[in-house]
Amino acid sequence: MLLSHNSKITLREEDPLITCIKNNFIFYSMLFISIFLVACGNEQQSTSNVNKSEPKEIAEERVLIDSLGNEVTIPEKPERVIAPYLEDHLVALGITPVAQWSVNDGASIQTYLQDSLKDIPTIPFDLPFEAVTSFNPDLILIGSPETVEGGKYEQYNKIAPTYVLGNEEKNWRDKLLKIGEIFGQTDKANEVLKEYDQQVKEAKEKIKSTVGKQSAAAIWITNGSIFMVSETASSGSVLYGDLGLQAPNLVKEVSESATSDWSSVSLEKLAELDADYLFLINSDKGNGSEMLKDPLWANIPAVKNGNVFEFDQNTSWLYTGAIANSQIINEVVKCITK
Repeated sequence: MLLSHNSKITLREEDPLITCIKNNFIFYSMLFISIFLVACGNEQQSTSNVNKSEPKEIAEERVLIDSLGNEVTIPEKPERVIAPYLEDHLVALGITPVAQWSVNDGASIQTYLQDSLKDIPTIPFDLPFEAVTSFNPDLILIGSPETVEGGKYEQYNKIAPTYVLGNEEKNWRDKLLKIGEIFGQTDKANEVLKEYDQQVKEAKEKIKSTVGKQSAAAIWITNGSIFMVSETASSGSVLYGDLGLQAPNLVKEVSESATSDWSSVSLEKLAELDADYLFLINSDKGNGSEMLKDPLWANIPAVKNGNVFEFDQNTSWLYTGAIANSQIINEVVKCITK
């Protein structure tokens, strides 16, 4: 039977095979295009991520300006640090130096830090270039501009990036915060200060409630000589500034003309000391401490009253920093509130 022209058109439009082929063609075409676009997008994203990672790596190294105006490139993660006499701050921040400060070929070190530094080799306090080089440091921190006078900075800087702290970092708090900035640990430094201030608050309250307002002084005997700590320096800042103990007249007098943290005083002058408590750092203990047998010593009020507390040369009383001061606070509270 012959079909009409209109019947042929109707047959083609309703043919399921043709419809299926058309639909499949469209589907696979769209699928191919989608896969192509996704692949291109991933490639662009991958390229974008690579480009973004490059400046991030560069940003890990920071350039800081030290107290002398030098541009110092701080490594991303310094691992071999030399920072003589700044170890208290490093340890407080959880940083272990590659060498530690010492005097007399390692005979004198900061003993109070040895729980953290006992396996760390020593380096002479004056930082000989050869000794510094032998430790292959990747960062050197210097405590004051005076240490690098006479062209020393240039020599150290040839060995490793060298950052010099300035006189504007006048106290241990400022030094801790600056070192925290150098290592990108400002938050940690502030946390250390917060914990220290809480310890001070609790100790001060305990002293006040136990003994009230009392006066105290700290002296150091070494090589047959007596030195008294200044009112606002070293352990003096802990006694008077932090714990609120009273500074005797002799301490105030000595502090007015002091040119260093500890000032020399004669035994005759020390006999005038009217402190309620006396903290004695005795580096001559093994040598007999002959001056402690003198009648002038015996007549000092704190000695008469049995309020002298003696420590050996390994104590933290001769140093300053969050760790040293924390130990001093513990010792003061233990001695005068027992």
